[in-house]
Amino acid sequence: MSFLTVPYKLPVSLSVGSCVIIKGTPIDSSVNEPQLQVDFYTEMNEESEIAFHLRVHLGRRVVMNSREFGIWMLEENLHYVPFEDGKPFDLRIYVCRNEYEVKVNGEYIYAFVHRIPPSYVKMIQVRRDVSLDSVLVSNGWR
Repeated sequence: MSFLTVPYKLPVSLSVGSCVIIKGTPIDSSVNEPQLQVDFYTEMNEESEIAFHLRVHLGRRVVMNSREFGIWMLEENLHYVPFEDGKPFDLRIYVCRNEYEVKVNGEYIYAFVHRIPPSYVKMIQVRRDVSLDSVLVSNGWR
């Protein structure tokens, strides 16, 4: 099996009903504070606004946020982290009318209210301490 190169960038067009599916495995915890990060950019560059930022600090917490006009907004912190070192995960981010719904291995975990319309998202980037099997966008999940 071949793995995707990290950081992995994917041009996208999101709308209500889209689902971003990320499959991979967190890298061994010999890395100091291993993390998984997913960003939904409004342009094809990393300096653009971020409509949705998900950063998993394995074993500690999850941070969700957005970056508007170059400024990070109010961070949402959660302390339930369903990812485990070395165990494969299936991360799904559903684009709903008012929010993103996040499921891990089929379990509903988090919701993040849209601060920037999903239709503005042009690129998804997955990075940090993860081995990626696949990243894709499915439309019409509902």
